[in-house]
This record gives sequence, C-alpha cells and structure tokens, in this order.
Amino acid sequence: MKKLVAYITSSYPDSNFTIDLANKLSESGVDYLELGIPFSDPVADGPIIEAANLKALQNGFKLEHLFTISKEIAPIIDTLWMGYFNPFYHKGLDTFIKEASSSGIKGFIIPDLPHEEALKYKPQIEAANLSLIDFVAPTDSKDRVEKIIKDAKEFIYMVAYAGITGSGKSENLQELIANVKQVSNTPLYIGFGVNEQNAKEKVDGVDGVIVGSEFVKVLLDESINYTQKQDKIATIAKNIKSRINE
Repeated sequence: MKKLVAYITSSYPDSNFTIDLANKLSESGVDYLELGIPFSDPVADGPIIEAANLKALQNGFKLEHLFTISKEIAPIIDTLWMGYFNPFYHKGLDTFIKEASSSGIKGFIIPDLPHEEALKYKPQIEAANLSLIDFVAPTDSKDRVEKIIKDAKEFIYMVAYAGITGSGKSENLQELIANVKQVSNTPLYIGFGVNEQNAKEKVDGVDGVIVGSEFVKVLLDESINYTQKQDKIATIAKNIKSRINE
C-alpha cells in the first residue's frame, strides 16, 4: 500500500481548525501529517505555502499553539513537525524534543538543515525515539545519497526537482530512486509538485507521496467556509490515496 503524507500549515486559519482537519485527514486515508511551523522566510516553499505561513504569523501564531494542538493531533495520526531551523535554534532543540516526546510526535522535517549540520543533532533527537527526516535530491551523487540515507529513519524525503514546492517541474528520477533502493530499505516518499492530477505518475518506483501546496491552496481560499475547506481537502486526500494505489 502506497502512503500519503499531507502537509498543512499549523494553526491556519486557527488552531481548532487544524485539529478538526487532522481528524478529517486521518479518516481520509492520510498516513502521516506534516504539521508546518509558520516561519517568515520559508526558503524551500513556493508562494502558496509562504502565503499561509505569513497569514498564520499575522494571526498571532506562537510555538505554544503548535505544542498544544499537537497533543490533540498526534494520538489521531502519525505527525511530524516540519519547520525551518531558526525556530528550533532560538527556542532550543531541547524544548522541541521535550514537547514532541510528551505529545507523541514522530519526529522533525527541517529542510534548511544540511546533512552535515544534521549529524550534530541526530544523536540527541534519536535518543528521544524521534526521527530527523533525511532529504535526497536529483543533484545528489550516488556516493552522497549513500552517505545521507545509510541510517535513515521513518522515511526518506525525495525532492522531485531543484527548486521550491509547488512549482510543478519535472525531472527523471529513476537513477536517484535506484541509488536509494540499493542502500536503504527505509520507505522513500516523493515531494515537491505532487498534486491530485499527477500523483499516480509521481509515485512510480517509490513508496508514497508528500502533498502540500495542493492542500494549502484550499486553506487560502476565502470564497468557502471552514467546513467546506475541510471537506474539500479531505476529498482531495481520498482521491490521491486512491490513485496512488490503483
């Protein structure tokens, strides 16, 4: 069974909405929830997710909101915190580890933390039974792929192209997939540019898909109410999960 990871922006439009949406996504077949930590400079994300980040911050998002809602969400669906390293550094990695452990979070996705830097923090994170998700990209050599993923936990995040999320570029990934599969049995999921229309094509050769902008653009749609947003996102999730397993 191919897996679906769904990214949503934490506490946008508000915290109660995020908790309710997490419930809906779990019921819709989503396997992991990637709970985005709003940040003012989300360098790996495209304009859709960036807009949701900024709106959440304008609405008064604080890390305490993330910690509080995670206690409600993590028992419902396997959840990871996705955020840039700045908040982890300023709040203190110890605090994030403590809060993640107490709420049942599975681990962290930190896209701007290079592999060499991540090695400094992995032992501390893994000692708490949490995972720090590893990234591979089409620009990585075979030797570098092996170096990055030899101890990968939970799943490996394969970036579909060099660039930002949601831009819909396309690259031949078969060589990268083969390089990963040669050295690791950890599930390999593809992210960046995955949507309802191309999910079946994107999942070829990998174990699952990571979808973000497709969901977040619904969060930003001010023409529909909260219930309609949740229902629409749930329907998209069901359709993607069905298509990747046809």
